[in-house]
Amino acid sequence: MKKLLILSLLFIQNFAVLAQDELLDEIVAVVEDGVILRSELDRAVNNIVQQFKVRGTQLPPKSILDKQVLERLIGQELQIQKADQAGVRVSEADIDTALSQVAAQNQLSLQQMQMAIENDGMSFAEFRNDMRKELKSEKIRNGLANQNVKVSENEIDLFLADNELSQSEVRLGHILIALDANAATDTVAIAKTKVNNIYQELENGSDFAELATKHSAGQKALEGGDLGWRPSNELPTLFSDQIKAMKAGEYTHPVRSASGYHIIKLTDIRKQTNKLITQYHARHIVIMNSELVTPAQGMELINEINSRLQADEDFAKLAEEESDDVNSAALGGDLGWFQINEFGQRFGDVVRALDDDEVSSPFQTQVGWHIAQRLGQRENDVTTEYKRAQARQAIHARKMNEEIESWIIEIRGEAFIDVRI
Repeated sequence: MKKLLILSLLFIQNFAVLAQDELLDEIVAVVEDGVILRSELDRAVNNIVQQFKVRGTQLPPKSILDKQVLERLIGQELQIQKADQAGVRVSEADIDTALSQVAAQNQLSLQQMQMAIENDGMSFAEFRNDMRKELKSEKIRNGLANQNVKVSENEIDLFLADNELSQSEVRLGHILIALDANAATDTVAIAKTKVNNIYQELENGSDFAELATKHSAGQKALEGGDLGWRPSNELPTLFSDQIKAMKAGEYTHPVRSASGYHIIKLTDIRKQTNKLITQYHARHIVIMNSELVTPAQGMELINEINSRLQADEDFAKLAEEESDDVNSAALGGDLGWFQINEFGQRFGDVVRALDDDEVSSPFQTQVGWHIAQRLGQRENDVTTEYKRAQARQAIHARKMNEEIESWIIEIRGEAFIDVRI
């Protein structure tokens, strides 16, 4: 009996501890079938606080910061749920690549970045998981937007006719008071009053970034509404039309779009001066990965080809006989002139490191095993074809941004969301 009493007391004690832990990690929001926990919110807020400190900008009140960060987490949770429903997958290799790119942007190795993150008191495993979420969100956003984005030849013609706009880059600030396209009249009136009050605060000398952090529903609210440097021609049409007659430092009156009311600040403007592109000329032999050829078998085959090259066999003839690239094999492996990363970063890095006429050692990419020979390098004037390709890309990017913003507001308006703080 005494033993049973002790066990019962231990069970009650353990249950109380578990209950206390559960209370400490409360649910702060229910988002459709998912939840956001207090621990997730606190960690995300801490990350944002660190970013504010790095930028040297003033922190908004904690209540405002919590609200904005929670709104961002809700948006991300909705996007991840949509991605899961669509069967979107992110591989470990995808995450490794993205982390390596972030490290390179900060001039660090991946190991150095991990040490820096952990030295700041953060978990690298959590950082990696955040990257997984961001990649999954990005895939579903871009995938859905791409379905609805088309670019016509007439749009490209009009774009190229606007030479002044196509040669500039701008840095913008952005405040968005979000509205569903089918919002009720009283809801629209409330949003209009709110954006007009924000505009009046700007007129009275309030800081744009602080107001954006406090009030904006835009994706960059926690960065003070700073959209960073962007080619003018990649901006949403609403933005580009508004800033044409503006000077740096000026901001617009509130303007309405399908996604809500906007106030746009032209922070700075600069002309693009780079009118030349570096092109490389190379040829290659590739043994592609396939169900019949494993990477290990591909390595054996490419090493055999390399030995034949070392024995002075003709590169073009070997490419024609052995290369799996049907487009270039008939041309002796010739890839023509291309920009350095047109065939992937790894291929570009190898070609860049070669001297003219030098042949590389065998190297591996996601496609398979290669041997490359660099044939030349040149600085080339931007051709008409290149300009049209750039124009198409710019128009596509602009439309993608508009489509993504509308989609995020749409799924937010349709979702069941219960905020508990």
